[in-house]
Amino acid sequence: MSQSKLDDLFDYTEERCLWQFFSRTWDREENIEGVLGQVARLLTGQEPLRGTPQERLFYADALAMANDVRERFPWASQVNHEEIHFLIDGLKSRLVDTVITRSTNRELNHHLY
Repeated sequence: MSQSKLDDLFDYTEERCLWQFFSRTWDREENIEGVLGQVARLLTGQEPLRGTPQERLFYADALAMANDVRERFPWASQVNHEEIHFLIDGLKSRLVDTVITRSTNRELNHHLY
């Protein structure tokens, strides 16, 4: 996996994607997994999941992100499916570390919310 490609994806996501900043840990984890799972499907030519309202919500966010990634990063159309999955998995890990693990927002896990 190319570190510069992962950096590109991370910087883009941090700048443009609000779904990573939902108010609770479980929401953030669900969104990171759901949206990026759909992005991976779109970038590898697989049919996106749209069977439930939640899947359609993830798909809507993923469609915009996948289109932007293709437009902004010329390498996106040149990498193979395996590398796409490695990049998306790396992005998921990095986002979880940044917006959950190292977050100083104590409300993420507050028992009253």
